Amino acid sequence: MVDRPPAAGAAPSVLVDGVGGTSAETTPATPAAAAGSGSLQGDTSVARRSRGRALVTGIASSLAGKAVGLAAPLLITPVAFRYLGAERYGMWMAVTSLTAMALFADFGLGNGLLTRLSRLHASGDRRAAAREIASAYALLGTLSVALLLVLVVAVWLISWPTLLNVTDPAVARDARAVVLVCFGAFLANIPLALIQRVQYAQQQVAQSNLWQAAGSLGSAGLVVAAVALHASPALVIAVAVLAVPLMNVANSICYFGWQDPTLRPRVRDVRAPIARGLLRLGSRFFALSLLSSIALNLDGFLVGRVLGLHAAANYAVILRMFAVLALFVTLVNLPLWPANGEALARGDVAWVRRSTRRMACLSAAAVTLPALCLVLTGNDVLEFWVRSDDLERVPAPLLAGLAVWSVLVAVAAPLFMVQNSIGLLGPQFLGWAACLVVAVPLKILLATRVGLSGVALASALSYGITVLPAAVVGYRRALATVSANVPNPFEMEHDAKYSPRHRHRPA
Repeated sequence: MVDRPPAAGAAPSVLVDGVGGTSAETTPATPAAAAGSGSLQGDTSVARRSRGRALVTGIASSLAGKAVGLAAPLLITPVAFRYLGAERYGMWMAVTSLTAMALFADFGLGNGLLTRLSRLHASGDRRAAAREIASAYALLGTLSVALLLVLVVAVWLISWPTLLNVTDPAVARDARAVVLVCFGAFLANIPLALIQRVQYAQQQVAQSNLWQAAGSLGSAGLVVAAVALHASPALVIAVAVLAVPLMNVANSICYFGWQDPTLRPRVRDVRAPIARGLLRLGSRFFALSLLSSIALNLDGFLVGRVLGLHAAANYAVILRMFAVLALFVTLVNLPLWPANGEALARGDVAWVRRSTRRMACLSAAAVTLPALCLVLTGNDVLEFWVRSDDLERVPAPLLAGLAVWSVLVAVAAPLFMVQNSIGLLGPQFLGWAACLVVAVPLKILLATRVGLSGVALASALSYGITVLPAAVVGYRRALATVSANVPNPFEMEHDAKYSPRHRHRPA
């Protein structure tokens, strides 16, 4: 069955990833949409209050949930280290670091689903939303099964004790089991984690964060219990890594089984055109994540090549302090993504503009004070934290450069949330690509002339002249696109659904 295009007068149906408008890939026109200009507006004041409450609770729960997520490993580490021993614990951490390198394993499909569902949440089209969810689960479920089969083969073909440099024979015997359970849990969680995107899109951010916090606490509790029961080392590691995917299973059962069964993924709701649309949008998010990740994480390599590994180690430790500020910015602004998507689908551009200004000011203010404190007391913090003679005293310009960079990131984050909410990724691509082109030679030049301080100053300068302007341009372009209620000619893929025959097909 082919869904119809939107009726004239419907609220903005802009998705500029190549799947905008409505067809089998997106939202069919609702009866309200066909009624005319008031289709998705509803009671604007009620929608704004509901959206505002969801945003506030989402931000608060994100911070609380992340605090729990950071505290749980602190509880697990000493217990697991003493019970497992240094070499077995080190092997576990080495395998965990390999899974951390595969954080983009869903190929951006989770972000693509979040963007599309946020818009459907505004229209209230549960049927179209169910199709999006079912198609996403089908895609990632198939990917997960395929990767699990590859893992089973790799576990037996690769000499993991040799690869992980395990010397203790007793630890070596557990190597394959640890690899299998750690990677297996990670791969199984790829489709299971989609429930978090579904809840975010439905603006149930606090609920999602509570489940994630429960997963972290569950992991810590199971490890402590397994150690108390004198379980085998492999079982201790297994309960630690399986807690999160099992909690996602429980969350999914509760949500799709009782809370919202209309969105339950069913085989009959899987649609190939929707899957292709998700793949297109997801691949763009995936490519953007890779590009920004390279631009943000290249400093260690460059510093090591230009100034030596000792300088690279010092710079990495300093960056970790400011990484906490970047994490705060992400947590505070992520709930804006679905809220903006729902608001723009209703045509409520004024709310998006006002909330973006407020969040930019809030993020900048919240980051500026701790950043300033790190500039003034950074050396004391590092001395208390690291307690090593190998850590050199940090010059004030280095700390100032990273502080300025942190504030710029905080200002840009809300602007990116607007663009992400409608799939407008082109300006971000240009900004990060330009940042990479400008930052690499600038960092090398300033590193050779100024030292580590030059790298930090180059980071702030390159971000300020490339990524931040791209964020502003993309933000304005997103609002203009939605206000005009027209497809974006630069971002839209001109496929069959935008042909004259399709556009003039009777509704």
